[in-house]
Amino acid sequence: MRVAVLYSGGKDSNLAAWRAKSDGHELVCLISASPIRADSYMFHVPNIKLARYQARSIGVPWIEIEVSGSKELEVSELAEALPGIAESQRIDAIVSGAIASRYQKERVDKACQKAGLLHLHPLWQQDEESMIREMLGLGFETYFVSVSAEGLGQEWLGRRLDLDALRDLLRLRSKHGINVSGEGGEYETFVCDMPLFRDRIMITSTRKSWQRTSGSIEITGFQLVRKG
Repeated sequence: MRVAVLYSGGKDSNLAAWRAKSDGHELVCLISASPIRADSYMFHVPNIKLARYQARSIGVPWIEIEVSGSKELEVSELAEALPGIAESQRIDAIVSGAIASRYQKERVDKACQKAGLLHLHPLWQQDEESMIREMLGLGFETYFVSVSAEGLGQEWLGRRLDLDALRDLLRLRSKHGINVSGEGGEYETFVCDMPLFRDRIMITSTRKSWQRTSGSIEITGFQLVRKG
């Protein structure tokens, strides 16, 4: 089956892409919804423009859909763009990294249905800790680029998601009830390397912003480094 991944550049969409490829699907392109507003309810915002370089590393086209970022309207804007993409790229299905958010899954379901596409969601309702351990075992190089939850301070920005970070997330879940995978908006990530990448993205500079209890980092400099 020819598939496109609804792609944020973070860990979940990358794991979904890896699983789709491993299941024998042909990965045709990556599609990113790029919100104008920073407070999009549906879509990932931090460093979304760099998804073009992740697509280049995988070796597939990157298609950007600019959306308003306004609740519900941004979903309609995605749905309106999908039929044209489906026709031009000859895709059969959209792959998403939805894990637990029914809001997100149901809206992608409807957008795909309108476009005559299947919606594949290989991570849906799976154990979040196990998925993170799977990513680490596969060699994912992932960094926190946005945090917004009790217990996640400025020191988490730019931190690598490794076993130590996972242990800290599990402690914070016990203490504050956060979602370990960040599905509740607690954090967002950027993937610099994973098995599908031919080039590793090496971050050379960032710009940090922090307001009261949340913050993000903008990747301002990077290099693509050819792997082995």
